[in-house]
Amino acid sequence: MTSVSEALSYSDDAIGIGRKGTIDRPYIIRAPFWTVDTLFYSIPRQRTDLDFAFCLFLNVNWRKKDESTGLPSLSKQAIVGTKVVCPSLPEQRLIGAFFRDLDDLIALHQRKQCTKKEGQT
Repeated sequence: MTSVSEALSYSDDAIGIGRKGTIDRPYIIRAPFWTVDTLFYSIPRQRTDLDFAFCLFLNVNWRKKDESTGLPSLSKQAIVGTKVVCPSLPEQRLIGAFFRDLDDLIALHQRKQCTKKEGQT
C-alpha cells in the first residue's frame, strides 16, 4: 500500500463498493475521499442523482457477479457491464430523497430502540 497526497475527489461524492469481500454492501462516500485497492468508486454522471444511483447499487445482486472461487470478488468489467434504466433527473431526485429519508427514519428508530434497551438494564 502506498501513500497518496491527492484525494480522488475533492468536491464530488461517490458510491463505494468493495472489490474483494464486501462486494454486496455499497455505501456513499463523501468528498473529499481517498480509496484503497480493494474498493471501487463511482462518481455519478452530471445528470444522475447520487441518492438514486445509490438505490440502484443497493438493488443489484452483486453476489451473482462474483468472479472468485474463494473470497467474493468483483471486476471493473462486472460493474461496468451492469445495465440499469434511469428515469428523468427530477424523478431520480424524488426517488433518491424518498429512500434517503426512509433510511434516516429507520436509523432514528433503531437509535431509539438502543437507547430504550440501555435504559432498561
